[in-house]
Amino acid sequence: MRPFDPRLLRYARSARGPIAVTALLGTLTALLVLAQALLISAALSPVVSGTASLTDVWPFIVGIAAVFACRALIVAAREAVSTRAAAAAVRELRGRVVDASVTLGPRWRATKGAETTTLLSTGLEDLRPYFVSFLPQLVLVCTVTPAALGVILLLDFWSALIALLVIPLIPIFMILIGRFTQAASEDKLASMKRLTAQLLDLMSGLPTLRGLGREKAPRTHLHTLGAANTKATMATLRVAFLSGGVLEFLTTLSVALVAVEVGMRLVFGNISLFHGLAVIMLAPEVFEPLRQVGAQFHASANGVTASKAAFDIIEEAEAVASPGTDACPDMARTDIVLDGLGVRARGAWAPAPTSGVITPGVVTALCGPSGAGKSTIVACLLADMTPDAGRVLLRPSSSGSEESVLSDIDPAAWRRQISWVPQSPTLVPGTILDNMGDLPLDDLNDAAAATGFDDVLASAPDGWNTVIGSGGVGLSVGQRQRLALTRALAAHSQVVILDEPTAHLDAVSEETVVRAIDAMRDAGRTVIVIAHRAAMMEAADAVIDVRSAADEEAHA
Repeated sequence: MRPFDPRLLRYARSARGPIAVTALLGTLTALLVLAQALLISAALSPVVSGTASLTDVWPFIVGIAAVFACRALIVAAREAVSTRAAAAAVRELRGRVVDASVTLGPRWRATKGAETTTLLSTGLEDLRPYFVSFLPQLVLVCTVTPAALGVILLLDFWSALIALLVIPLIPIFMILIGRFTQAASEDKLASMKRLTAQLLDLMSGLPTLRGLGREKAPRTHLHTLGAANTKATMATLRVAFLSGGVLEFLTTLSVALVAVEVGMRLVFGNISLFHGLAVIMLAPEVFEPLRQVGAQFHASANGVTASKAAFDIIEEAEAVASPGTDACPDMARTDIVLDGLGVRARGAWAPAPTSGVITPGVVTALCGPSGAGKSTIVACLLADMTPDAGRVLLRPSSSGSEESVLSDIDPAAWRRQISWVPQSPTLVPGTILDNMGDLPLDDLNDAAAATGFDDVLASAPDGWNTVIGSGGVGLSVGQRQRLALTRALAAHSQVVILDEPTAHLDAVSEETVVRAIDAMRDAGRTVIVIAHRAAMMEAADAVIDVRSAADEEAHA
């Protein structure tokens, strides 16, 4: 585990300035340490030898007090800068990991979403001790230690030689202990990810387990995971305590060697009292930064491990092909062509290579059995996923115009022409109107009348200003579906993609939704529907049959 990863400066640009300031403050600290040791020696040596009184060394005492005050101010400034740098770096890394997870697509998020959630919530929080405690000490090792050693060399060659020979022992033991710490930190992060993933799965499936009377069944498994997480945490702490004791012993032994050598030479008069006191004062400053680096390294090891995991996700996203930059054509006059579109999933094709044409201004249904790959085709149409076979073409209806490939189109420009209504719409805490974006109220009222959401508003206590909770708490599942459909209808997007829009509705509400889809078609909008129910199949003008590879074989 490297003490400093250069990728931190690349992916957390906000940390560059504070790290430079920390290095400057470390240099000032080195100068003040030297001044403090020399002033104390200059004040004590004549008093101890009896050649001066306290009154005579009063200027030195004032200087010592000034140095102490300056060091206190610099330490406070360093901690303030480090704290702000930690907050900014964690915030920036979180943003980059979120962006990377979006780039990697829904398949990646489906398999690693829980682990990424753990990394974003608790994992990167462990990076704060790295900035606040470890990094400043690392700077002091690069400034105070060589400066103090250089002054000792000027004062007494033999003391500097002993310190120079002993110094490598501390990094050697730090490296040996660091290997154990890295393994323990990785085990802790892995166990935390497993525990979080299991808890998220349990929370999402708890209603089903409760309905089946099996809500207590996972208790033993969760207890085992919790015990494993506790064991990994205690292993990290055990290594930290043991390494701290070893480093403390080595530091004390190193200082003692220098002090004994200086004391013996003072007895025999081979070194002046001023030089001897200065060397004894500076010897701890040579080894103390190294000891503190070792101690703080273990406090920040979990954060370093988490940052490495974040860097891996970001670099994995950077390896994905860059998005297109071409302008999006007018979708009111452009066919969407599925040209042998296929995606591999768990050793099979879902969907198997599928072809079809989605004509503007009509309702096209994607039909097929569950698991055939209808939602995967929608993910490709939304530019969230790259197909493993085939492509999506945008073919202008008028002759003479060149067709384009969806992967060459700027994703942001493409998505601005699309309204997407999933089975579980994303709703944020706030009022119903807050979940409608910046759409005009008149358009929202017209759309609500078309989708039947006006009945929901009429029964709500404050109409559009009725407060709902996270995920739409306060509305039924069917009402949330109508809300999302109203939002899509009022957005006037040329292309509307609906995933089972009537799945949670009764027959009367289903008829209202079908009328809303008919209204979109009459307005010339392109509607793509994932359909299972007969009413949606009948409302479609065209049908694209979607099958997985296994279904293709069975059909043949």
